[in-house]
Amino acid sequence: MVLSRSLGLKIVATTVAAVTFFLLYQATVIDSRSVPGAQTAVAMGTRLRFVATAYCKGTTTASGAAARAGVAAADPRVLPLGSVIRVEGGPDRHNGIYTVLDTGPAVQGRQLDLYMWSCHEALAFGRRSITVTVLRPGWRPNAFPENATRPTDAP
Repeated sequence: MVLSRSLGLKIVATTVAAVTFFLLYQATVIDSRSVPGAQTAVAMGTRLRFVATAYCKGTTTASGAAARAGVAAADPRVLPLGSVIRVEGGPDRHNGIYTVLDTGPAVQGRQLDLYMWSCHEALAFGRRSITVTVLRPGWRPNAFPENATRPTDAP
């Protein structure tokens, strides 16, 4: 009621609304490339030896994505969630590109757990030594101090 009678209050309310809209419109969305400390210990192109197993149970991963082919579980201290890796050294059918979207209590250190739809196939996979190449490191906030530099994008 008071706003409808006073021209000064209308001007103040309109100015506050315009400034608020402008500030919200100019907000920056934070992603892993712009956050200080998003740098990971594993750099792109790093080749590491892992022990791989397979799993078939579960519907949702630690990242919230659905469990499906191409998903791997790893220790987030070694390969953070979101890391894209190339697996080599296993059966040809299971060599390829995986995304680390899951963790697990049994996955510690340089262990990797590959998701397979078939439990029979997962049992047949067993436990084997593989080579992992990091194609893109994942995001691990609070991994480095605030003054850490951002990783450069390799071509």
